[in-house]
Parts: sequence; C-alpha cells; structure tokens
Amino acid sequence: MALTVTKSPPALIPPAGPTPGGSLPLSSIDKTAAVRVSVDFIQVFPADAPRDQGPLVATMREGFAKALVHYYPVAGRIAEPVQGEPEVECTGEGVWFVEADASCSLEEARNLERPLSIPKEELLPRPPADVRLEDTVLLAQITKFTCGGFAVGICFSHLVFDGQGAAQFLKAVGEMARGLPEPSLKPIWERDAIPNPPKPPLGPPPSFTAFNFEKPVVEISLDSIKRVKDQVASETSQKCSTFDVVTAMIFKCRALAIGFAPDAEVRLGFAAGTRHLLNDKLSSVEGYYGNCVYPGGLTKTSQEVKEASLVEIVTAIREAKDALSTRFLDWMSGGAKENHYNVSLDYGTLIVTDWSHVGFNEVDYGFGEPGYVFTMNDDVNIVPSVVYLKPPKPKQASGWCCSAWRRSTLLCSARSCRSLHRAYECEYLRPYFTGGIGRCCILFLC
Repeated sequence: MALTVTKSPPALIPPAGPTPGGSLPLSSIDKTAAVRVSVDFIQVFPADAPRDQGPLVATMREGFAKALVHYYPVAGRIAEPVQGEPEVECTGEGVWFVEADASCSLEEARNLERPLSIPKEELLPRPPADVRLEDTVLLAQITKFTCGGFAVGICFSHLVFDGQGAAQFLKAVGEMARGLPEPSLKPIWERDAIPNPPKPPLGPPPSFTAFNFEKPVVEISLDSIKRVKDQVASETSQKCSTFDVVTAMIFKCRALAIGFAPDAEVRLGFAAGTRHLLNDKLSSVEGYYGNCVYPGGLTKTSQEVKEASLVEIVTAIREAKDALSTRFLDWMSGGAKENHYNVSLDYGTLIVTDWSHVGFNEVDYGFGEPGYVFTMNDDVNIVPSVVYLKPPKPKQASGWCCSAWRRSTLLCSARSCRSLHRAYECEYLRPYFTGGIGRCCILFLC
C-alpha cells in the first residue's frame, strides 16, 4: 500500500500581539559560523490511541502566535542590504505553517525510522513558490497520522539560531501552547554585544568534490561504550564522555576503512558550545538564542590513527576539546592568525555534530515530548558528516543512537557497505560493536 501525505497550502501565523519593527544585526559568529543555510529536522510524537487531533493542532498554532510576541525577530525576514552583511528585518509577518494528513499510522510508516517510507519532502515545511526559503527564519509543518500521532517538521535558518537557540524557541512555543503566561527563559537578542574581531586573511577559494555517500546503519551498545570508559579510567585515571568514546570509535573505524596511504592526513572536526564563555558579553547567556559555537578538531596521519589505541584517541579528542576555549577567546580578542572556521571539506575529514543534548527532544507542544527526533539535511555530499541523536525512546535503554546522513548524524567510514563490514570485522574494533550491523542507532556516511 502506498503511503501518502496530503498537505494544506502554507499559511502565516503572525504574532498574537504588536511587536517592534526595524532591523536587527546578526553577530559576527552568526555570519562567520553559519552560512546562509536552513536546517531541517523532524520530531515524532507517537500516540497510544486515536484522538481528536484538531484541537491539539489549534493549540500548537496558538503557541507559535504567542511565542512570536516574545521572539519577534523570528516573525521577520532575513535581508542583505549590504552584500555579506545579512540582518533581520522585523516585519512581523509571522512563520509559515503547514498542516498535513498522512494516509497511515506511524507504525505503518515504521515510526519514521530510516530508511523513510514516506518521502522527506512530504514531511517538511516549505513556503509558497514565490517566497525565498533562505529569507525565512523558521517554518513548521504538523502531519497527522491515523493512529493519533504526529510528526512535526521544522526548518530554521542557521544564520539566526544554532541548535540550542532553535530548541529554546520551540520550547517557548510549547510553554505558550500549554498555557504558561510567558516563556520560562526570557529571550535575549544582543547580537551586537558579540565582539567582531578582525578577519584573518582569506585563503584561496575552496574546491569541492561531490560524493555519493552510503548510509548503512550500525548500533553501538551502552555496554560497549561503558567498557571503553572503564578502560580510559583505568589507564589514565580520567573520566571521559560518551561523545569522546563514540567519536574515537568512529574516527578509528573510518580511518581503517577508507585505506588512505600511511602518511596521508585524516581529520576530525566538531563544534562545541561557547555560551559559557560569553558571560561578560551578554546580559543572560541562558536566554541568548544566536549562534554560540566554535570549531575544534584534530589532524593525524592515517598510520597514527591505525596504530593508536582507543584510549589514545579518546585522550586526543579530550585535549582538542580542552583547547577550544582558548582558541575561541583568542579569536574573539582578534589574536587568531588563521580562520578557525575554515575546515577542510574533503573525503579525509569527518565532521561530527552532537544533537543528543540540544533540546529538541524536550519540546512539548501540548501533546507530550517526542519519542524520536532526527535531522533531514541529507543532501550535503561534499564531506563525510555525522550527527549524534537520541535513539527512539523504546531503544534508549540499550544503545546510543547516532544517526547519520550527510550533514547530520553519525558518519562512518566506507565507500560502500563492504568497506564498512571490513572495518567492523577488524579484530581490534569488533568487540566494541556487539550490537552488530543491525537496524538502528548509528548511521554512517561514507
């Protein structure tokens, strides 16, 4: 049976009250860290039984309208009156909202786990044809399933939000929908409070190669992660995070699988939050919803990664994370001699992003928190990328989910499934992949 989705035309939800006008600047981090791209993701809300979904959708709409009074820049549009200097025009137009109906239950759609049984285009919001997506700040779509469950598709501009900032806004939408008089976190714009350091000299324009990435699924169990954590503690007397362990596993696995020459470079890149380093710049770092991220990473030769133990790779990752604060403060003060935001985007680089603690899993629009959240930016094919996600709730007790598709999730290592199996069968790594090459948790881009 073909699974279909019927969409209503996009409609604007304006703020529920008057909002200020004018233009607002974006910060130097917004304009440096975030190219003018949109981020797509989907929240899945299962239901125990069919229910009247109309009032719940109406309540969600009301939550958006009320939240936009407090987050009025989100109701505006992105403009670029001077080339290279985008800003937000506070037009008060509102956010585009789409209602949709699916012909099936969530169970019949495999709870929207990968591979999707419904095309992603059917689940994501887009504005009318005469509206440029890149000018919008945020759009939403709610898809109703016959079981009473929902899928909420969100598209937000990375110029205006980072992940934590977008989650902060959506949590406010949920709070307004549930009847709170105002958001629990007062939103802070203050983009002009962020220093704008001199830009290091630009290098030659980058060249890109497009790849046809594979997306197999692999599971790493919590027991496997704990074994490595215990090993790190035993050998170094230091604690490490799940991020450190899983990233070390994947970085080593990928280096083995791609089979670069021994002296060829393999690179790991990641972004870390820097809100805690802006206390002296912002009136409230908790309410700030702009970009607060800075890149870190490490570079090794293929031979070095091959010969290193997982404990040694974990230690290198922790050292790279520790150095990031100094690098960020150096960048803010204008002392950086190179642009740390320039990351080599090629097949030798693995980009890792952690969405497991961003906050999208804690959003409640009035019908409970989502059982599963996953990103949908799988059309970026110039660099292997990974995004760590929480697994669907029924699986959270047994494994750590890293979902991977091109610009999101967990990226692995191989040009094909065969090379992934080669890495899996490596005698050194096999004990850590006890879940096998199975149905959930980790998606690899290769």
